[in-house]
Order: sequence, then structure tokens, then C-alpha cells
Amino acid sequence: MTSVAMERKSAARSSARALGKVPAPMQAKLPVSLPAMVELGFDGLYGLELLELTDELVRGRVAVRDDLKQPAGLVHGGVHAAIAESLASFGTAFAVMPEGKLAMGLSNQTSFLRPITQGVIDAKATRRHRGRTTWVWEIEIFDDQARLCVLSRVTIAVRDA
Repeated sequence: MTSVAMERKSAARSSARALGKVPAPMQAKLPVSLPAMVELGFDGLYGLELLELTDELVRGRVAVRDDLKQPAGLVHGGVHAAIAESLASFGTAFAVMPEGKLAMGLSNQTSFLRPITQGVIDAKATRRHRGRTTWVWEIEIFDDQARLCVLSRVTIAVRDA
């Protein structure tokens, strides 16, 4: 990349940050003690609570509420997909942020096996691949009876901040 292109890219990032569209790198803080409720962004809206956070395993839960359900009374599939992507992103960020890198979702493939209608959604993300520019996670989501309800595979991109 030429120096002119790099300057333009940097200026575009600065402009976007000034407009509030892109968070400044390294501004996001990971919880210091667990369990912890995620209070910012979309994760805060649906109520994600982090229970365990390492670069190999992330566990979280969400209490089922009426506003998380689709018209048929089931937890909306987007909530499950969001939980999966967030756990994978947190696990990757936990390892790469100290190196000055960012972690962001690249792909999310979610299969719904059984509906969840009440109680608590429990999720476990397990890292399957740790590469230089991508990480792959498998996420299992369970209902209150510990039945497997959702399977996801999420790929996280790792980029310079």
C-alpha cells in the first residue's frame, strides 16, 4: 500500500470515529471479573452475561424475555446467532487485543435444532482453529434442561487496530 493510500485510510478511520461510526481501537474493555454483564452495544440490549473467558473457551448466558422472542413465542434465531458471534469475538479479542489487533465476525453459520421458549440460554464456545488472520469457533447453545438447541460455527477475522 502506498503512503498516500495509507494516509487516506487513516483519515477515513479518523472521520468515521469522529462521527461515532467506528469505535477507537482498544477502547473496548473486556470484563475484569467474571461473571459480568455486558453493558455496551447489542450484547447489552439482549442481556449477555459472560461466565468464563479464555482464548480457548468462552461461556455465557442470556435470560429469556418476551422481547427476545419471535411472534410464535420462540427465542428469535438472531439472538442465538448474536450470542454465538459475541462469544467467539470475545474469546478471540481476549488474546489479540494485547497485541494491538482487533477481532470481528467474518462468518456465522447457525443451525437451530430445538426451540427455546423460557428460562435461561446457556452457551459454550470452543476454539477449533487459531490462525494469524482468522480464528474458528464452535458454539453450542443449551436450554434449562441442558438439551442441545443450537449449533454454530463462527469465523472471526483478526486485523491490525
